[in-house]
Amino acid sequence: MMLDFSNLFSLKIKKNAVHSLILILVFLSVLFLYKSGNLESLELHAYDQLVQRYPAESTNPPITVITVTEDDFRHLKRWSISDELLADILTQLVEYKARVIGIDIYRDFPVPPGHKKLERVFTHNQNIVVPMKFGDETLRGFDPPTVLRNTEQIGLSDIFPDRDEIVRRGLLFLDDGQTILYSFPLRIALLYLQQQGITPQPDANNSSHIRLGSTTIKPFQPNDGGYVDADAGGYQFLLDFCKPPKTIPRYDLRQFRSGNVQIEDFKDKIVLIGTVAASHKDNVLTLCGRGKETEQRVSGVLLHAAITDQLLRIAQNGQAPLEPVTDSQEVMWILLWTLLGGIISQRQLPILPLLLVWAGGLLVLFAVTDRLFSNGTWLISSTPAIAWLLSSILTTVYKATQEKRERSQLMSLFSKHVAPEIAEEIWQQHEHFFSEGRPRPQKTTATVMFTDLQHFTALSEKLEPEELYDWLNEYLTAMTPLVSSHGGVVIRFIGDAIFSGFGIPVPRKSESEIQQDAINAVRCAVAMNEKLIQLNKKWNQQGLPVVGMRIGLYTGSLATGSIGDRNRLEYTIHGDTVNTAARLEAFDKSQFTPDFFNHPCRIFIGRETHQYLGEQFLVEMIGNIELRGKKQTVAIYRVIEENKAGITEIENR
Repeated sequence: MMLDFSNLFSLKIKKNAVHSLILILVFLSVLFLYKSGNLESLELHAYDQLVQRYPAESTNPPITVITVTEDDFRHLKRWSISDELLADILTQLVEYKARVIGIDIYRDFPVPPGHKKLERVFTHNQNIVVPMKFGDETLRGFDPPTVLRNTEQIGLSDIFPDRDEIVRRGLLFLDDGQTILYSFPLRIALLYLQQQGITPQPDANNSSHIRLGSTTIKPFQPNDGGYVDADAGGYQFLLDFCKPPKTIPRYDLRQFRSGNVQIEDFKDKIVLIGTVAASHKDNVLTLCGRGKETEQRVSGVLLHAAITDQLLRIAQNGQAPLEPVTDSQEVMWILLWTLLGGIISQRQLPILPLLLVWAGGLLVLFAVTDRLFSNGTWLISSTPAIAWLLSSILTTVYKATQEKRERSQLMSLFSKHVAPEIAEEIWQQHEHFFSEGRPRPQKTTATVMFTDLQHFTALSEKLEPEELYDWLNEYLTAMTPLVSSHGGVVIRFIGDAIFSGFGIPVPRKSESEIQQDAINAVRCAVAMNEKLIQLNKKWNQQGLPVVGMRIGLYTGSLATGSIGDRNRLEYTIHGDTVNTAARLEAFDKSQFTPDFFNHPCRIFIGRETHQYLGEQFLVEMIGNIELRGKKQTVAIYRVIEENKAGITEIENR
């Protein structure tokens, strides 16, 4: 019987091709989603979590903040600070020897009284910095005070919130087409750093990059990190803080005016003045406490204080801003996790271990990005996590579907010729059993059985073709299940002959298994004798021919495998063991006279099979015979029946 493995071979090729196609589609789909900006919010959310996990804060920043609160405005009985009051505050700070004073209060028009007084304070103290704002289509801009226009005491207070309105980037410079304008925090930081001789310098390796102290600040690009086509106008950089440092001293206006302050909080420090009153709506969303707007809101003056602190840390401590990896590195990172998901999920695992593997992969991914982030490198995590899960899940689903189909094909192939438990064993070991769609060539020890009908040629001449094939099919239909039910494999039908093996296709690993195969084979032969008695009686009643059957059994080493091309493969066995079993079946066949209704089968076995039977069968020694094609004699035994009388062997008849 031909065992056709061509479907399994083609299925193997198709399975590998489809698996590769799945990984390619997953990679391209995820990459498209990422590059089109659909995953930007996920990546920025992951970024927020990491910044909150590793917030960069100064232990003692040289900054003090004076805030104007709702209570201050109520006390002043007005909703703005007059020029005179602002001039007095600045004068007091000059007396306290503040090194730099930043005013986060717009003065694009006079707020009487005291306008001239405020102008004199501005012009006589060049360590005072005031803001201006370009604005955009939604927010109007603010001009600087007229007296300070075209001076170095002006800084841009513009911010660049992301699409979710959260501020994650700071500004160094902005070019309005005519001149390069410094940001408000940078102006303040540079004034403070003057005494240390720190000024902006071009980077030695890239003159378009700015260096403060020994640290280069690389400009933010539209697709840095998890961003996609972000507004990268001017010279921006990533902020590394969640909230302004808690160690920054803060005084409200009433405290300051009352003199209830520590002078050391102002001497040689940066002092920022700004409004924190909710009614002035001068606040922005930060990445702290995402989802809790009360924790996310930070007033403009405190945001400028935090940005100024970061610039000081860059210049003085060498704390470089976070550096994203390159676009090509991101693509390779996504590809890596796509492939890992597809490769790992190739292994067939139960659902719980599989879930643990998926979770473990995510933990490794997030651990790597977490570690890199702590060392100053931003590597995306959400996109490769999606690629990992998609490739893993789709590969698992596809593999399960294909294995179900492959199992069905394999089971249908073998289950017709072997017992269900052997078919199951074949499936459990199919990864080791098959190579490129065909059984691997293997060496094993098994028991081979050949059966043939006595005088079948003469018998077939007496029947019409239709009668002959009906009769033969009835015979084979009766005998074939006996092979599989005793753990054997029908390898081939050769006309009326049956070629079978016991101990294949899964190689045996122990003597006990080899012994059991030999016993099973002899039991099968005895069962065939009983079945043929029943068939002969039935055929005799129907007026059909009755037959005898010769059976040869031999145990020994042999080779298993498949022959043929990919379109037609035949599983078979080869070796001297096979030849000896065939010679035993045919030995002295002309002298065999069957007893059709009592003992129609002649069962010959060799010594190698006999030694495994113990006392389970009644046998007789035929003799040491020189079989055709063999140089050495073979000890032949005839199996009579199962041993029910306790006799080990009878005398030669």
